[in-house]
Amino acid sequence: MQGVPVRAAEARNFVHDLLHKIGSPVDDLALVDALLVTTELVTNAQRHGGGLTGFTARVVEGCLEVAVEDGSAHCPAAASPQTPGRDPGATGGYGWPLIQRLARSVEITATVTGKTIRVILPL
Repeated sequence: MQGVPVRAAEARNFVHDLLHKIGSPVDDLALVDALLVTTELVTNAQRHGGGLTGFTARVVEGCLEVAVEDGSAHCPAAASPQTPGRDPGATGGYGWPLIQRLARSVEITATVTGKTIRVILPL
């Protein structure tokens, strides 16, 4: 992908095309999981991470590796209705546990300008 996607849909389309070009079939459920995780990572970077500053996706040894860079040093956290100080009517905060559940591994690395979240998803 040239440059940083402006919208989550662009990143999702890139991953979709990448997985259809790898030469071996990708399980339908694995494809849906990959698209969902990509959307969540990019959306979270835009909404909570100070903006998306980098995006890569590649297939490595039968797995999809997605890396999203953003402008915040704060690590994502799961939310629940019982989170202290959380508005009872608030929505969101459930994508991060979903990403962790679907990914084989999740790695967060601090950068000079924020952080990179790298996930590995089985295909």
